[in-house]
Amino acid sequence: MNFVKQKGPGLLLCLVIALPSWWLGKLFPVIGGPVFAILCGMIITLLLTDKTRFQPGIAYTSKKILQYAVILLGFGLNLSEIAKVGAKSLPIICSTIATSLIISFVLYKLLKMPANISTLVGVGSSICGGSAIAATAPVIGADDEEIAQAISVIFLFNVLAALLFPTFGGAIGLSNEGFGLFAGTAINDTSSVTAAASTWDTLHGTNGAVLEYATIVKLTRTLAIIPITLALAFWRTWQVKRGSNTSSGTFDLKKIFPFFILFFVLASVITTLSTSCGVPSAFFQPFKELSKFFIILAMAAIGLNTNIVKLVRTGGKPIFMGVCCWAGITGVSLGMQHLLGLL
Repeated sequence: MNFVKQKGPGLLLCLVIALPSWWLGKLFPVIGGPVFAILCGMIITLLLTDKTRFQPGIAYTSKKILQYAVILLGFGLNLSEIAKVGAKSLPIICSTIATSLIISFVLYKLLKMPANISTLVGVGSSICGGSAIAATAPVIGADDEEIAQAISVIFLFNVLAALLFPTFGGAIGLSNEGFGLFAGTAINDTSSVTAAASTWDTLHGTNGAVLEYATIVKLTRTLAIIPITLALAFWRTWQVKRGSNTSSGTFDLKKIFPFFILFFVLASVITTLSTSCGVPSAFFQPFKELSKFFIILAMAAIGLNTNIVKLVRTGGKPIFMGVCCWAGITGVSLGMQHLLGLL
């Protein structure tokens, strides 16, 4: 009862934003529900002169609901299916991820950018856009404005990739399999991968084959969330432990380590074992849909905690980093296909 009284108003406000954002995301998948939710949240927060009553629920949604979304995301990963098709794409995936992370680290040093934004843009560009940002943000302790800025950067290049890549792929003579690999390894967010692959299928009459292939490649790439977030968690744990007096009991591993990532892995294992025992993959579809909605709900909360004026003023360097990561991933994806003889 106390939970409802304290967090209910904020949760309800986020829900009011999330429901139409989810609907708009279905109508315009290239943009996606999370982006609509963040934008609506930022606009509404300009009109709310006093958010005191809503703040506990907003904070709960932007932190806890975001973690629940990542856990549920695991139910969309069948590890055995990914292993069959994703093995061929693994060298390209590893190369593009390494490229994005190296570029973001170099620019973080050169441009003296905030560490959290650099990490979120680098991870979001290299793995799976909003989902990777959602998983990484609690691990590194990113605040809502940093999350919103990273999501905005990733969104910009998602839209550009979804619109330009099918035409670009055709112009350079990519095969159906080549474009599936290209879309799955070079486009950030799953929704934009499916949009680009669907456009290719329509243009080339491939009857959904490229969409299916690109989606599996993208899901293989999503698995990189696990080692990267765990590595960041151990790094942050080491930094906090080094900077605290452990003998006085100020260091607490439970407060630092992202245990929700372990539940994400467990969900993936449950899905894999269940489908191998004959459970249809459709059984897990509601969990996947709930995960997507929880991300939209959390993005509404993040939008409510974001100053849109400040976001625009400080957006130049993150956008430049996003351009460089995007260009690097695109070039490496095509270059690796050429080296492996897949073009």
